[in-house]
Amino acid sequence: MPLSEHEQRLLDQIERALYAEDPKFASTVRGARLRRPSRRRRLYGIVAFLVGVALLVFGVIVPLKLASIPIVSVLGFLVMFVGALLTLTTLTKGGGASAEGSGQSGGTPHRSGFAQRMEDRFRKRFEEE
Repeated sequence: MPLSEHEQRLLDQIERALYAEDPKFASTVRGARLRRPSRRRRLYGIVAFLVGVALLVFGVIVPLKLASIPIVSVLGFLVMFVGALLTLTTLTKGGGASAEGSGQSGGTPHRSGFAQRMEDRFRKRFEEE
């Protein structure tokens, strides 16, 4: 359900006021929403994960320990964990951005994820009352 004309005018007024009051902040917020995770970041995550697995296995083979803690294996696990986080965060963000745009009709303008969430929250509150 799209916004009514009155709600759309109010939203436009708020947006114009934000741009007039602090244009640098408004452009920063707008630019942050439109960025998509890069393939390079996903590739770095995959490479870090594989290097972490290799270090983990290498740490088991080479018994380099400090206070009975296998240093190379622990380091490998940490690198593997960071690589998995990088990869999974890019996949999650990329999936959300593509699913978001597909649900909109051709006549409505493109809305950001933040604006869509706020609109959904407003609609839920309005329907509950």
